[in-house]
Amino acid sequence: MTVSSQLNRSLGLRVAIIVVMSNIIGSGVYKKVAPMVGELHSSGWVLICWLLGGLITLMGALCNAEIASMLADTGGEYTYYKKIYGRFFSFLYGWSNFAAIKTAAIASIAYVFAQSFQSMVQLPPILSSWSDWHIGGIFYPFEGFEVKLVAILLIALLTWVNTTGLKTGAGLSTVLMILVVAGILLIVGFGSSSPEAQLSSAFSLETPPAKPVTVSAVFTAMLAAFWAYEGWNSVGFIGGEIKNPNRNVPLSITIGLLLVISLYFIVNMTYLAVMPIQDMEIVNSNTNQIAAIEVMRVFSGSTGVFLISILILLTTLGCTHATILSNARTYYAMSNEKLFFRWIGNLNKAKVPGNSLWFQCIWAGLLVLSGTFDQLTDMLIFAAFIYYGATTLGVFILRKKMPDASRPYKVWGYPVVPALFILFCVILVVNTLIQRPREAGIGLALILLGVPLYGWFNRRKKN
Repeated sequence: MTVSSQLNRSLGLRVAIIVVMSNIIGSGVYKKVAPMVGELHSSGWVLICWLLGGLITLMGALCNAEIASMLADTGGEYTYYKKIYGRFFSFLYGWSNFAAIKTAAIASIAYVFAQSFQSMVQLPPILSSWSDWHIGGIFYPFEGFEVKLVAILLIALLTWVNTTGLKTGAGLSTVLMILVVAGILLIVGFGSSSPEAQLSSAFSLETPPAKPVTVSAVFTAMLAAFWAYEGWNSVGFIGGEIKNPNRNVPLSITIGLLLVISLYFIVNMTYLAVMPIQDMEIVNSNTNQIAAIEVMRVFSGSTGVFLISILILLTTLGCTHATILSNARTYYAMSNEKLFFRWIGNLNKAKVPGNSLWFQCIWAGLLVLSGTFDQLTDMLIFAAFIYYGATTLGVFILRKKMPDASRPYKVWGYPVVPALFILFCVILVVNTLIQRPREAGIGLALILLGVPLYGWFNRRKKN
């Protein structure tokens, strides 16, 4: 082990865009259309929510990009918050990333990989006699343990890959992303041109008389869309390893997110054109089904099901890998500030934060055991939007606090765009507290656990 603290700036704009897209495109593009239909009961409104979710995410990304262009460095928002709000809030964000946001994202995506693997290779039951054992009637760690074990093993394997060097990890992300985008475009091409496709039905705004679309339903549906868009800011966590970060970090976020928005819209349009809304609601009621697989079954039979299952494996593999790659850098940055365990701040012989990667691996594995896919994703989106709003508020603060600082990029539509995004974050957080109190409560509890931990780390630093 080496105590070197200098990261290599070895990644250019192309790879940075790949990192952004790899962190975003995961399980949501295959699964989340069904729960959105379950909330809205209208294919047209589902597509509107995909676009709204993408545009709102882009608004937040543009605000983030202004700050990233000023302060780009390893640690992402953790580094930005030190300048905006001070050390305590910066630590609380880093802790939240570890406890409730990014590790939960790793656990969630790996969980879908394992479910897809189980659908192709029937795994033998493991510890099935313990499946009813629970903690407080909330957590059932041994329920479906054979699937959870695959997810944990995947996280461990990809963590090891990332400890071998950044270029190795980035190269794998590039290959996987090319395969994933090609696969999704094939679904769009074959699905939209199939006899079963009715493109006009994908844009229908009709809803059952007893199930009108409400504002609350739109916001709840967008929780699912936001999970699919989650991860766009992860390139900021490796800012210290990107060439010309003040230009390439904001540019990669903007380009990568625009490409993903376009891809999500056309593939979800294809799903809704091929499968009638009533059938999609049946898929939503069966938690063991994945919407994309059922759509492929309609127009391509068992061959299509096998191919889409392979694609889901590749996508979730790539997204799990990319999320592991980028997010361990935050804890590395915290350790170098002496606000996390000191051994987390050591780099290994490959000049990557190996200890941080393994620590992240252990907690993500525990989160796999703690809950279901939808519980984890709702919790992390609730927590993430608290901080997305805080970052956007930082645009106003830094404009006043550092008016003469160099800003290679300034957010479009200032001050209207940042203000609208902050308002949306407040509404989303409040709506989640009302509609998903369990997930929001767990997220808040994990965030607030950082308050006493900050005091403990701060006292250790002074000793």
